[in-house]
Amino acid sequence: MNLGNNLFQSRKKVGLSQETVAEKLGVSRQTISKWETDETVPDICQAKKLAKLYHLSLDELIEFDIDLKEIEQVIKNTNEEKEEKIDWTNAWSRKYPVLAKYQKQVKIEEYARIIRIIIPILCIYIL
Repeated sequence: MNLGNNLFQSRKKVGLSQETVAEKLGVSRQTISKWETDETVPDICQAKKLAKLYHLSLDELIEFDIDLKEIEQVIKNTNEEKEEKIDWTNAWSRKYPVLAKYQKQVKIEEYARIIRIIIPILCIYIL
């Protein structure tokens, strides 16, 4: 998730429209839209106001991938024996559903065969 998406999700969680947020911050609705689509970012003063409005700390407002930190902590606390038992594709596909489908949709063996042919050729030209 990116900052704009986090701003959007935070606004939706508190049930406010872009117009309402814009009114409360003294900016245009288009400004809110630009923040939420990552065209621009709010300055620190506006970010503090947004955090307060969305009932979040400033850290929570700008921390747009807290799930990643949780996942990293789990990985850090997982030993090799446990890791071998984890179906990582299944685990990650909860966050990224495309991972559950790609192995069935993409001819992985065909791509692997082609890559095995191409890599030695590329190495000759690179070296």
